[in-house]
Amino acid sequence: MVDPKRARYIAGAEGAPPLPPPGGYQGARRPTAQPPLFPTAPLVNSAEATAEKQSAGAVGWIALVAAILFALTLLATLFGGGTDLLYGATMLVLQLVVVGVIIAALCSPRGRVLGASALVIMLLLNVATVGAMSALQTSASGSYGGQQTAEQRHAAAYPGVKDLSAAEVLAQPSLEEVRAESDAASAQIRQRLSDRFGYTWTQVGPEDLRPERNGYGGESMLVQYISVPWMTNEPVQDHDRKLEIMRVIEDVLVERGFYGMYSFNEPSSSLDDTILEKFYGTADAHTQHTWEWYTDNYPDPLRFYAVLFDLSNDPAGELRAERESDSAKTGEPLEGLRISFLAPQLLSEADREEFEERMREYPGY
Repeated sequence: MVDPKRARYIAGAEGAPPLPPPGGYQGARRPTAQPPLFPTAPLVNSAEATAEKQSAGAVGWIALVAAILFALTLLATLFGGGTDLLYGATMLVLQLVVVGVIIAALCSPRGRVLGASALVIMLLLNVATVGAMSALQTSASGSYGGQQTAEQRHAAAYPGVKDLSAAEVLAQPSLEEVRAESDAASAQIRQRLSDRFGYTWTQVGPEDLRPERNGYGGESMLVQYISVPWMTNEPVQDHDRKLEIMRVIEDVLVERGFYGMYSFNEPSSSLDDTILEKFYGTADAHTQHTWEWYTDNYPDPLRFYAVLFDLSNDPAGELRAERESDSAKTGEPLEGLRISFLAPQLLSEADREEFEERMREYPGY
């Protein structure tokens, strides 16, 4: 018997499986809800995301632009000769502000790349590095004017030396007189030692003239004179021979108006043993690798130095390394006796008239 409720015809359903009975098949299970294939992200306000992205990117750009502008300001100050401005409070405050912006950029994910670029610029061009460049440029060019007043610039041009009167400068021997005396004394010392011990000599450097500072931020017309240094080609290692050499030198210099020789390296010099060991190897003159003796002809300005290098008393090789470096530069022997003269604050005879004229502009100095 056919159920009239089921006995209906559905067009186009030929060959299709029959409809399930009311209530479904026995034991059939309904499909449960399956989790989505991809988890859905929480909905975010697109306007907020865009604002956050723009904010992070803006901090990076601000940091980069600020670093560039600050670096350009420093360079402009450098080339403008404003050394004093570089170390002023304004520049330091500006640098701190720029550093703060860079740190903020580095802390934001989207500004980190630009912040890193700004940081590189700041590491290369900051108050310290540009200030050092300015100081070197000023020192090399001798342009110490900076923000000085007219009075300060006038003082910096002082031709003499502070606390040394013009009368004292003019009364002392001239550069030419000191040079002649030191050359003659050096030649006599070398000849006396050659005749006595058979030493030969090597010139180990040229004469050196160095401008004297005037005590007011500039250079004077006076110079420091350093004579041509000479050194024996033969080593001197015997203690008694060293003493004989110093006595011969002393005899020559005393004849020329100098005082007796004074030894820096001996305990009688009143130097502490630790200082003697530092400069001369040991506190005992018999085992020292360096001797240093001195005298002068005060009140005249000439000073004499005799230095003996003895590598046989240098077991650690520290002096040898130093001497090898010096020898590579000057060609001087590694060990032996070196003699030289020095005289500070000398005026050349050729500059005497100009010196007197310029000193008249400084009556109160």
